[in-house]
Order: sequence, then structure tokens, then C-alpha cells
Amino acid sequence: MASTSRLDALPRVTCPNHPDSILVEDYRAGDMICPECGLVVGDRVIDVGSEWRTFSNDKATKDPSRVGDSQNPLLSDRDLSTMIGKGTGAASFDEFGNSKYQNRRTMSSSDRAMMNAFKEITTMADRINLPRNIVDRTNNLFKQVYEQKSLKGRANDAIASACLYIACRQEGVPRTFKEICAVSRISKKEIGRCFKLILKALETSVDLITTGDFMSRFCSNLCLPKQVQMAATHIARKAVELDLVPGRSPISVAAAAIYMASQASAEKRTQKEIGDIAGVADVTIRQSYRLIYPRAPDLFPPDFKFDTPVDKLPQL
Repeated sequence: MASTSRLDALPRVTCPNHPDSILVEDYRAGDMICPECGLVVGDRVIDVGSEWRTFSNDKATKDPSRVGDSQNPLLSDRDLSTMIGKGTGAASFDEFGNSKYQNRRTMSSSDRAMMNAFKEITTMADRINLPRNIVDRTNNLFKQVYEQKSLKGRANDAIASACLYIACRQEGVPRTFKEICAVSRISKKEIGRCFKLILKALETSVDLITTGDFMSRFCSNLCLPKQVQMAATHIARKAVELDLVPGRSPISVAAAAIYMASQASAEKRTQKEIGDIAGVADVTIRQSYRLIYPRAPDLFPPDFKFDTPVDKLPQL
């Protein structure tokens, strides 16, 4: 019987009579043999490496793998399906010229729908540079919604877009509806509807978004220095604390704070430039800016270095 010792906190199979000897693996039989005494320490060992076939008449563009993709725990059969290659002989076709062996039945319709949704989620996440943990959470959310059948009649693409929006909020890296809408083929209104329905169906919730959730990303995309970003963050936070912007969305408040901070610094940005990055209209920025402008001297951090004095800021 084989004994197991620990090397670097990992289990290692060794020979009980010669624990220091390096075992020889017989790949054909699947055995691990001690070279000192010939004891078969482990039998029927599974080879976890790639399984290839190589024939002399294979073309370079031909896939040499004879196994499918890795297991997918989100699918009903973990994606352990068989893919049948296209036949070349006469026996591969029926009397009408159609292939006798097809892959349509190797995956259920529900798994096929989920696979298409997972591909769409990955594509959307890649377009806005979201990490893998966001994609995994989105896939899990979509699977829960799909299996509950609580959003029947809604397009899977719309559900996938809403799940991506929720996953971003839950992971602490929220994106705006317009950002999700820009990388999908679904309207903002439809994503918003699915968002509310999913929260109700899954009985889950998301944290409220704040101005700080978007500030660093907006300022980075506008190529603003750290000093301006810190000033904009301070302005937005003080404006909310003083209740100067009641009913305004955090995105519009953040955009107005960035505009005020940039106008007071040497790195000035226009309303249009900020609006294009934040996804809000110029008039929305002006409306929020007018609410915080009268208290501008109280909003800036005390150590801010003004390039333009507060009394010279645009009044709009």
C-alpha cells in the first residue's frame, strides 16, 4: 500500500519501502512503479494532460484534439458532450446528401441558450475591460434567472446585460446603464426593466451607488491629475453632505464636481468632454453645477491650489 508524505504542504505518493525514490510512470498501463523494488504504487492513474492524435496526412490547420472543452459546472451535463466530425465517405451521408451524424442533439436547447448568453456576456465584458470574476458572477446570475423562468418573454441578451450591470454593482465596480447599453444591442429602458425584475425574482439587492464609485474612472479617462480628482471627490461629497443636490443622480453630481474642480485648476475640461465620458448631457451637468456653485468656497479642500480663483469660476 502506498504511503503519503507532505512536501511543501502538498500530498505526494511514495513507495512505502523506498520513500525517497522517484517513481516511474507507465503511461500505457497507467501505473506508477517504484524503480527500486518494482512495487506498483498506484494503478489506473488518469492522464490529465492534453490528448492529441497526430497522423502524417493531417493538415496544419486541423484540430488535433479528440476531446472536448473543459467541464462547465453551469451547464446541466457539465458540457460533457460529444462533437462528431464531418464525414468524408459515402457512408456518412444519406440518400438525399444530408449528413447522417449531426451535433444538434449533443446539447439540450436550454444549455445551448445559456452557452450563447455566456458568450455574449464575455464579449460585453471584454469591450469594457471587466475582470474574470465579474464574468463568473454574471454567468451565475444568468443561470439562476434562466432556471427560474421568472423572466419569460424577455430576450436573453437583455437579461444578460442586466445581469452584467448587477454583477458590477455587487462587485463594487459599478457601470452606468449607458455604458452597458453601449456594449450591448439592448436599449437602456429594456435593461432597466430587466434589472428591476431580476432583483425581485432573485430576492437580492445591490448597494446604492455614490459619486465616489465613478470619480476615479471618469478622471482617469479625462487624463486629469490626482489633485483635481481629489478635489472633485471632496466637492461631490460635501455637496451631498450639505444637501445641495437633492434628487440628482450621483453620476450627474460627479460630472458637475469634476467640471468645477477642473475649471479651478490648470487642467480645464469642457462640459461636452466630461459629458461624453460620464454619459450625461451638457444641460444635466449645468443644472447640477448651478446647484453647487453658490457654495463653491465651502466645497473645495483647504489645501487645493487654485489656478482660477473661486470668484472667477464660470457661473453658467
